[in-house]
Amino acid sequence: MHQKFTKPDAEWRADLNDLEYKVLRKKGTERAGSHDNFPKEPGVFNCRGCGQPLFTQADKFESGTGWPSFIRPITPDAVDEHSDRSFFMRRTEVVCSNCDGHLGHVFPDGPQPTGQRYCMNGVAMTFTATDE
Repeated sequence: MHQKFTKPDAEWRADLNDLEYKVLRKKGTERAGSHDNFPKEPGVFNCRGCGQPLFTQADKFESGTGWPSFIRPITPDAVDEHSDRSFFMRRTEVVCSNCDGHLGHVFPDGPQPTGQRYCMNGVAMTFTATDE
C-alpha cells in the first residue's frame, strides 16, 4: 500500500483556485457545461490536486450531462469510491486514490462495455496529450 499524497489546507488553498478548492477539497460541483470539456486528441486526464493519471481520452464519451464522462478509470486503483448520502440522495462518490480529491460520482447508466458513467468535474482534472 502506498502512502497518500497529503499537504496542509493552507497549501491546498494556495495551489488551487477557488472553484478547484471547492470541488477537490470540499466536495463541490462545477456548473454543468461550465468546463471546456478538454481537447479531443489522445491523452490522459490527471488529478488537478496531485497529478495522478485518472482516465484516458479513449474511455471518454459524450453523456449529454454537461460534465466530462468516462466508462472506467485508467486503472482500477486510480480512484476510490465511497457511499454519498448528501442532499437526500444515494450516490457513489469518486475520489482520487492518491490525494482523496473529490472528482465526481459514478452512475450505472453508462454505455457498454462497462455500463458505468464516471461523471467528473472538469475543473478537478488536467489533460496531457499523448501520441496514442
